[in-house]
Amino acid sequence: MAGNSFGQIFRITTFGESHGEAIGVIIDGCPAQLPIDMEYIQGELDKRKPGQSKITTQRKESDTVKILSGVFEGKTTGTPIAMLIPNEDQRSKDYSHNTDVFRPSHADYTYQTKYGIRDHRGGGRSSARETAARVAAGAVAKLLLKTQGIEILAHVSSVGKIDAPNVTITSAKEFLAIRESNILRCADPGTAVEMIDFIDSVRKDGDTVGGKVSCHILNCPVGLGEPVFDKLHAELGKAMLSINAVHGFEFGSGFSGSEMRGSEHNDIFVKNHLGDVKTITNFSGGIQGGISNGMPIEFKVAFKPVATIMHNQQTIDAAGNAAEISGKGRHDPCVVPRAVPIVEAMAALVIADHWLRNKNSHL
Repeated sequence: MAGNSFGQIFRITTFGESHGEAIGVIIDGCPAQLPIDMEYIQGELDKRKPGQSKITTQRKESDTVKILSGVFEGKTTGTPIAMLIPNEDQRSKDYSHNTDVFRPSHADYTYQTKYGIRDHRGGGRSSARETAARVAAGAVAKLLLKTQGIEILAHVSSVGKIDAPNVTITSAKEFLAIRESNILRCADPGTAVEMIDFIDSVRKDGDTVGGKVSCHILNCPVGLGEPVFDKLHAELGKAMLSINAVHGFEFGSGFSGSEMRGSEHNDIFVKNHLGDVKTITNFSGGIQGGISNGMPIEFKVAFKPVATIMHNQQTIDAAGNAAEISGKGRHDPCVVPRAVPIVEAMAALVIADHWLRNKNSHL
């Protein structure tokens, strides 16, 4: 199976399945002598792990990561970093009912048709379990970016039709404290209560619901991104759309920008009191011509409802016969609370890769 690697200089390759012995990632291209904070890396994984609250899947995984290579005496050596996360709570019997039946809106049919074989236990490689490996690699990328003062901060900004107001980030520490004060990871606590109640009611109905995650990249230097096909927003879009259940990506003004006039949308340049070039507005989302302009990079990621619902659904089996499938197993009623660290991780991988690529852009 191709397509398991991401990035050019800071490059990762993930491996493993939902119900295999373990999942993991190989990081290649990470500079030597980067201090590795295992407590920080584990903390990022803890934000993604299952079983956190009543609005997440009840699968119990500690997601304890182990570094097998590439780190010596607490620092990277410049060689490939291998990270392993054991699977501890597989219940493969929960999926015995869909061995030869295709679950609606899952990857069962497409995988079976493409490869002629599939791992029906939790979706195998197509399971969101794989994203734990991305979060581990993204945590290393975030540690690299922190050496440059670059911060990546995401939160749940909508669930169903409930939208949180736009947030103003004055400090990363304060933002994270507010976000982590509720199980939804919404930076507006009042809206979070409404969203949590709604998700819980959907869960009790045996159904699921989608939502959006908003992400802000602060202190990104000017000049990241490569014309023409590796524009920074195109790279971020690819990264986000590679995440399970993502059905939409927009940066800056996004789709609403198509409803504006140029006189409204143009970001006017000014110099601030420090002599730095800034823009009065940020409809460009921190990226112009595919290259970062020094303003905060802002984008939103839309997640569809989880495909597994606790209702019987009509479908077909492997022979093409009509069949009925029942919802079983442990699944999220809404993925967005656990998707926040995944969005941050994929953003970090893109920015780390382009920060390294930009080092040889000119003499």
